[in-house]
Amino acid sequence: MERKQFLKSMGAAAAFAVSFPCLHGCSKDGDGGEGGDHEVPTGVDFTLDLNAPENAALANNGGYVLKNLVVVAKNLEGEYVAASQVCSHEGYDEVRFVSQNDGIFYCDVHGSRFEQDGSPINQVDGAEAKPLKIFKTELSENLLRVFE
Repeated sequence: MERKQFLKSMGAAAAFAVSFPCLHGCSKDGDGGEGGDHEVPTGVDFTLDLNAPENAALANNGGYVLKNLVVVAKNLEGEYVAASQVCSHEGYDEVRFVSQNDGIFYCDVHGSRFEQDGSPINQVDGAEAKPLKIFKTELSENLLRVFE
């Protein structure tokens, strides 16, 4: 095989190798299901030790931690709130707490935004957004329980 033909064939193969993961990752599942591969957590019931180093972010208003596909945050008023880390829009586990508009849950995959009670703030892709699942929190000394 000549060099020119080899480079030409490698170019097509390289283009396929680079573009295939993107095309696959940017499309919805063939069954019309969620784009992410995560289910909204159910049966949630766990406790966070607020003195533990891995939970240090919860000492500050606006701080959050991720555990068991749940975003646990200390909102801007100093109250603890918890929501599914799995976005109701397409199932990606990218929901975080941000200090916008007095504190909201935000998914940066498609820009979905949710109030602290889980109600959607914006429409995404022209469709009415579904609420984000919210969990209860209960503080007892330095232990924070997150549950349904």
